[in-house]
Amino acid sequence: MDQFTIPQIIAVAILPVLFAITLHEVAHGWAARLLGDDTAARQGRLSVNPIHHIDPLGTLIIPGLMLAMKTGFMFGWAKPVPVNFGRLRNPRRDMALVAIAGPAANLLMAIFWALVIRFAGLIDNEFASIPLQLMGQIGISINAILMLVNLLPVPPLDGGRVAVGLLPYDMADKLGRLEPYGFWILLALMFTGLLNVVLGLPMHLLHGLLYALAGL
Repeated sequence: MDQFTIPQIIAVAILPVLFAITLHEVAHGWAARLLGDDTAARQGRLSVNPIHHIDPLGTLIIPGLMLAMKTGFMFGWAKPVPVNFGRLRNPRRDMALVAIAGPAANLLMAIFWALVIRFAGLIDNEFASIPLQLMGQIGISINAILMLVNLLPVPPLDGGRVAVGLLPYDMADKLGRLEPYGFWILLALMFTGLLNVVLGLPMHLLHGLLYALAGL
């Protein structure tokens, strides 16, 4: 990545970052619609057009700064897709299914970008293949991070909602009460370095599998 200027890196990263963040949210909305709640559909939030999902801070500024600073770590978010859990056919079970749809979408996108890298290696033109490989690497990185961070069992992250949907009622109720503090818990994990400790091994294993698929 060092051979690229900051504007070049940002230009190459726009597509994988935007779609990693926005399709994560669209997946929640599609899952909710299939399970009985069409709130997101009625509000026009099932579109794959990133404009409908962009949060200026979480979708543009934060990822852009991380890319510009070459932190090696990237994170971001889109406007949450509205879900009325009371309209789901089986609210507890379906809440977990709606939640897991986001990380599942990121996994599928990470696999797609791994295949893009493999395809780029077949192109006999470095002016096309090298930027395409960088795009694939960024796509793998952002999707892997979004998937694993969102799987943390801390409400309102997706993993927290899955846990609330699967745990016995008393335990689910206690965990659900953490939701107002979930963002601050995540920030504390990031700034203390505990997030790297928790996600280090899963991230290493996931990157290994994806880069093996990419042929690297």
